[in-house]
Amino acid sequence: MIANLKSILAGTTEEGGERPSSAVGYALGLASAAQAHLTVQAASLKMAIPFSAVGQLASDIVTSENRRLHELAEAVARDAGRDAEQLGVSCSLETPHLPFPDLVEAFLHQARVHDVAVLDAFDGVVDLDRVLAERVLFESGRPVIAVPVGYSGFRCRRIIVAWDGSGVAARAVADALPLLRAADQVEIVSVVGEKDIARAVPGAELAPHLIRHGVTAEVKSLRVGGSGDVAEVLRDQASLFHADLIVMGAYRHSRLQEILLGGVTRSLLGASPVPLFLSH
Repeated sequence: MIANLKSILAGTTEEGGERPSSAVGYALGLASAAQAHLTVQAASLKMAIPFSAVGQLASDIVTSENRRLHELAEAVARDAGRDAEQLGVSCSLETPHLPFPDLVEAFLHQARVHDVAVLDAFDGVVDLDRVLAERVLFESGRPVIAVPVGYSGFRCRRIIVAWDGSGVAARAVADALPLLRAADQVEIVSVVGEKDIARAVPGAELAPHLIRHGVTAEVKSLRVGGSGDVAEVLRDQASLFHADLIVMGAYRHSRLQEILLGGVTRSLLGASPVPLFLSH
């Protein structure tokens, strides 16, 4: 059993595409393992009629599409409710049908009163899932688990902690302690050579802290290659370790007054073999 996780939020936004959500199924498994309450927000994107197309035909098309999206989201919620009942998971269902900015605000409101939010990882540069993940990461004050497309089920037997001694990495480790305690093996991975880490706390000093919390932890230091791609090093190590989860801090940087995900965070969210546990 996973202790100290009492409320989990899963979110999926129906846009009418063919890509299924992995977040809801993963969250159901996590809630079952933690004996936690699960809130599923199966949202649908409400489209507005373009100002230049005010005819009745345009209005009918948009109204029909909005109805279709809302019905798809309601079907996701019904399926989640049925699966939760079969697993014995206490579950609340929400199906908001709103323009995207309002959907994000609704999810943020819920994320702030749950222990963790589970979302689908994104696979595009401009993607509604990316916007939602960024807003929740940087504005909710709660951790996020981003689940890759097609990932099946919840597991946390083997976990990698991406450690660079930073404050956001420390926050991620603290937030992830319920999962780390439940794991059979935890590997603390420090990737060196990408930046000056002379003042960072090495992984060897994190291990005793985790051991005091009942976590079985080992330390591994990896050097980034000539490409300088830290995300690739972490992806490769996750595969070699047969990891079920990567725990890491979520970085950001400001460009032209827009808050953007840092390079390693963005790269892993776009292509990770396993779910990511992210905190900021």
